[in-house]
Amino acid sequence: MRCNTCKTFCSTWLTRTAVLLVLGASLATATLAMSIRELRTLEKSGKQGDAYASYYLVGVMEGSVESLAQSVRNGAAPIVCLNGRRLEPQNARSLYATELQRNADLYEADMPVQLVLVNALATVYACPQ
Repeated sequence: MRCNTCKTFCSTWLTRTAVLLVLGASLATATLAMSIRELRTLEKSGKQGDAYASYYLVGVMEGSVESLAQSVRNGAAPIVCLNGRRLEPQNARSLYATELQRNADLYEADMPVQLVLVNALATVYACPQ
């Protein structure tokens, strides 16, 4: 009787643990992308908030460029072509701000910052047709 109880307990415990791990992983993945609203809040927070927001934008820009390059390596059509031009870290903030200003009616506060930067890169560094 004790072994059956132990097996039932262990089976239930393992199932619950697996469900919690999957749920935790999905929640962690969902929180990786910062929204426009969250970035604005970060910019206004404390004396280093603006610097942290700039670092975040640089990371998003570089990650987006690499992700788009990987897509091209996997056979997708390129949407960003640097054509020998350098993409400098200080460009991230102006690319982001210009895209938000140019298409203010397109973006909502809960949309991810990555969307804005990918669209900005595709506009500024458009591939020739």
